[in-house]
Amino acid sequence: MLKSLYVIDSHSVDPRHNIALEEYLLRHVKPGECIFYLWQNQRTVVIGRNQHASNECRIQALEADGGHLVRRLSGGGAVYHDLGNLNFTFLTVRDDYDVEKQTDTILQAVRSLGIPAEKTGRNDLTADGGKFSGHAYYRAGEQCYHHGTLMVSVDLAPLEKYLNVSPLKLQAKGVKSVRSRVVNLRDFRPDLTLEELRAALVKAFGEVYGLPVQTLTEEELDADELAAGQARFSDPAWIYGDSQPLEVSREAAFPWGILRVDHSQADGVITQAALWSDGLEGDFLSLVPEALAGCPKNAEDIRTRLLALPGSQAEMVEDILSLLIKE
Repeated sequence: MLKSLYVIDSHSVDPRHNIALEEYLLRHVKPGECIFYLWQNQRTVVIGRNQHASNECRIQALEADGGHLVRRLSGGGAVYHDLGNLNFTFLTVRDDYDVEKQTDTILQAVRSLGIPAEKTGRNDLTADGGKFSGHAYYRAGEQCYHHGTLMVSVDLAPLEKYLNVSPLKLQAKGVKSVRSRVVNLRDFRPDLTLEELRAALVKAFGEVYGLPVQTLTEEELDADELAAGQARFSDPAWIYGDSQPLEVSREAAFPWGILRVDHSQADGVITQAALWSDGLEGDFLSLVPEALAGCPKNAEDIRTRLLALPGSQAEMVEDILSLLIKE
């Protein structure tokens, strides 16, 4: 049962620091607490846990403009951040984790500003049909978070300059470009400021949960642990991953996301596999390549291995199978 609410603001716009701070808070949130973390990144593309870096981002163009590419812990798709965007994260333990209340906090705050916000699909918030907020979710043992974006006055031109959006994804969403699908909150409230939005969020947080909101600061945290986390999220091996080409590559759109599976085989056995996806089930998907390595390439053996993984879902397993066994 929740007993304490905390809000913490990052005073950095470095995405590596901010994602490290998010992980730090995840590790340290206690039962009975909900931490509401607010943060901003400057000129950043953030890719999901299982996405292929160069497939999702025009990395050279981004870095030439002084931008950063970072990879987060959660699943989902690539997003662009600038200082016209406010990010939020709710952090709790599993027994206190309530996605409905967390989402209601955001909706109540935005509606209080006179903007007609609503939840659409699994993880988007929209106003008048345009997406202003995308959400993703992560769990590590008993620790959970729910985070997302709030587009206030984002410069939309870089979305097409820096992001490579799969034609399969645009087709699945029924739009011609990522830019045509998103809106800024200032399209509805031209005078809206980030400070006003932040105040509305903190007010709604306390109202939805019915508890007072206390302030937490970075000065209260372990600076050495936070620095170690920043170093991990800055490591090129984490950001770019292993994207060496394999013999067979197949990609398709499914109701839960875009999936690409690459693999090599010898004598009827999968010798190596790689998986890239914007699916929200980040932990399960990240385990698939290792589970496939050394597996006989037949539906029964593959199905058995994948269904034994933590967080597996029968529908997703069958979709992965359809790409591996496809003639």
